[in-house]
Amino acid sequence: MAKKSKIAKAKKIEATVAKYAAKRSALKEAGDYIGLSKLPRNASPVRVHNRDKIDGRPHAYMREFGMSRLNFRQLAHKGLIPGVKKASW
Repeated sequence: MAKKSKIAKAKKIEATVAKYAAKRSALKEAGDYIGLSKLPRNASPVRVHNRDKIDGRPHAYMREFGMSRLNFRQLAHKGLIPGVKKASW
């Protein structure tokens, strides 16, 4: 489980990116890089880090499922992820 403060910070960054998305695209189209540099740093979508939707773990994130490998493995063994089954040969 990730620290609650880190999860809150990630949500705050996502909100900032969403808030400035239209303004960033307009400035980029106009080629106004000075105006773009005056926006907050957290307004850039590059600064968003993917986190597990279940417990907020930032490492070993599986983009296709939106969770870390640990939670993916647990839920797959329980049969809770449709279309996923344990390989055996």
